[in-house]
Amino acid sequence: MGLRSHRGAGRRRARLGRPDTVGLAVALYATAGAAATWPALKHADESFLALAEPGHGEAAPGDHLQLTYQLWLVGHRLAQAATPWTDPYSFGGEGVTVLQGWLFGLPLWPFFAAAGPEAAWNVLVLLSYPLAGCLAYGWLRSLGLPRGAALAGGLVFAVFPYRVAQSTGHLLGPISALLPATLWALERRRYVLAAAALAAIPLSGQLHLALGAIPLAIAYGAVRGRWLGAAAAALPAIGAGLAVAQLTVEGSIAEQGRSLAAVSFFSPDWQDFLVRELRHPPPIGPEFALFMGWVTPFAALAGLVLLLRARRYGLAGLLAGAVAVPVWLALGTTLPTYELLWEYVPGFGYPRVPERLMPIAGLAIGALVAFVVARRPRPAVVAAALVLIALDLRIDAYGPAAADPDNRAYAALEGPVLELPVFPADRHWNSVYLYYAMQQPGERAGGYSTTAPPGAARALIQLTRANCGAERPGGPIVLHEGLYRASPLILPECLERVKAALRRIGLRETARDGPVALFTSP
Repeated sequence: MGLRSHRGAGRRRARLGRPDTVGLAVALYATAGAAATWPALKHADESFLALAEPGHGEAAPGDHLQLTYQLWLVGHRLAQAATPWTDPYSFGGEGVTVLQGWLFGLPLWPFFAAAGPEAAWNVLVLLSYPLAGCLAYGWLRSLGLPRGAALAGGLVFAVFPYRVAQSTGHLLGPISALLPATLWALERRRYVLAAAALAAIPLSGQLHLALGAIPLAIAYGAVRGRWLGAAAAALPAIGAGLAVAQLTVEGSIAEQGRSLAAVSFFSPDWQDFLVRELRHPPPIGPEFALFMGWVTPFAALAGLVLLLRARRYGLAGLLAGAVAVPVWLALGTTLPTYELLWEYVPGFGYPRVPERLMPIAGLAIGALVAFVVARRPRPAVVAAALVLIALDLRIDAYGPAAADPDNRAYAALEGPVLELPVFPADRHWNSVYLYYAMQQPGERAGGYSTTAPPGAARALIQLTRANCGAERPGGPIVLHEGLYRASPLILPECLERVKAALRRIGLRETARDGPVALFTSP
């Protein structure tokens, strides 16, 4: 059978050595990352490679700013000899526990220090593709697949549309590389590495992905005859998930879980599996990127048939389930079964985005495609498969998201600040304030977190009255005229009203850079 034997080096055909193969894999997936971010990549020297929204003259809002801030905070706090997982600036100094930055924050700190947050973020985006692709390639090679087949399967995972869309602003895209890393370690019986990779998922704040990654690892161990090692490797991840939930969720605005209405807001329909474009506006657009190509799903189905014909029933069932379960859950309340999970299964009452397990489906689809390519792993076949995969899975998710380095208004700021307009703690427009906090760290009334302290969240709701001048805030005030134009939550006439209100209470504009103005007492 083609799945049981692989062709060696034949006459006039040299077998690639390991260094050459690794170099080829890195080059392939780096090229795939450049293609996935094109044409935004042309502006990478001055913009963020992210889901682009209008910036109206200042930094464009988006979750990429929140994650960049969290990555920056790790090195910044360590330089102060302080705990890197605490944010002492947001929510009036009450702050939040920040766990998302530690895994990539330290390696990226030299880029923050030398070239700024835009460069650090863009490096993370571009390197996330060879990281994910190479780890998937390594796992598939450990299963005995030929190099060309493993390259094809790794490419499917690297450019899987949902993973690409999540890499425009969320940690879920880059952190999903730990899925094939865990399976590779289990396959090689390196259980300490498997435990570390698996535990890093919840320790990075990705509790929803951990809900799928832990069962996947245990099931994989059972199928591959490593059930005891896999179970042992899963224990630290389970403990980490419970600890992180206790540390970040308990006592926050998310303590009571998400309402079913919130889940319904992020629940797609079947049409989203058929549309290549991100047809929903930011910030929910990347969550609905469920397109899986037109050819790739049929190739994966053919791979499943090949596994069944080879009587590899355990692996076939595992990969089929790893596709079917995330796809089923991704539909959320579009199907009536999700409400039962939300109500009766522990843990499912907290996530509000049911699609977050789709990277698991991408990895399983990549493996099934690799088994198809393994039937005829000739160079010409592999090359054609790579081109077809890249074209079939291509989505346009990235744009040049505007940055605003060295803002003069923030350079003149001293002491605690209130930034206007004020938004509820879990609204993504707050990400703009985190970006400027990297330029001028200091205590600020606002912040951006879905696990904000309840008292601080209530205070922000009260402060929203200042957006149109109804509240009398103290100074200094930084007014973001771009956000007044960008957010549909703010009435168009509020900008002039708040300027008049600031003048009435004795504040004057003392510094300005574009649409960002600093108001202080004379």
